[in-house]
Amino acid sequence: MKLSISRYNPDEDSRPRLQDYEIEPGPADHMLLDVILRLKQQDPTLTLRKSCREGVCGSDAMNINGRNGLACITRVRDLKQPVVLRPLPGFPIIRDLVVDMTNFFRQYHSVNPCLENFDPPPERERLQSPQQREALDGAYECILCGCCSSQCPSYWWNPEKFVGPAGLLQAYRFIVDSRDQATRQRLDDLNDTYRLFRCRTIMNCAEVCPKGLEPSHAIEEIRMMIAGLPVPRGGLDVHSPRPPR
Repeated sequence: MKLSISRYNPDEDSRPRLQDYEIEPGPADHMLLDVILRLKQQDPTLTLRKSCREGVCGSDAMNINGRNGLACITRVRDLKQPVVLRPLPGFPIIRDLVVDMTNFFRQYHSVNPCLENFDPPPERERLQSPQQREALDGAYECILCGCCSSQCPSYWWNPEKFVGPAGLLQAYRFIVDSRDQATRQRLDDLNDTYRLFRCRTIMNCAEVCPKGLEPSHAIEEIRMMIAGLPVPRGGLDVHSPRPPR
């Protein structure tokens, strides 16, 4: 199997370079991450992030043959060779395939990704109807791998101002949560030329999401809520009383 991997050591290199490798996958090397880890035995200087190996943690996100994805759930048999691996575009490179996600998580935290409820705590849990719980489907599953924001040109051009698809999907998750009481404040915070409306709806985010989520649809629904328009997927009407809990 032939691979061409981006290498960058800030202490030695002025810019990233591609290094070619050839390796024979083992009988159990079904996923790309398996091959990379076998290759790392051959070249211990190769640097990448990885953790769960189950497509849950999002650590091993990288650009694979020009498309962002997770190495641990990318099947070797589906890849065109040579397999070209680069770090996530739009993020500063720390070393090889490892990028600095500081700004990505700064934007994530800027949307206050936690439940805001000021009622006295109930004895057990804050209840939701099945329909209210269903409104969260397609938003709560985000694993914050950064694939979507890294594939978004608006995020490349305005990383300090545009929240990005991952952060906006998380904002949507709490905006439509029937238990949250900060909907108006969340929408007011996002009602900004850059934070929300810099999205051009080119759908790159949905194309590369390894969990099959559609941040662009969530962004469009947030826009509709701000404008006071009915939301087709059942999001909350912030101009009406909150649903019963």
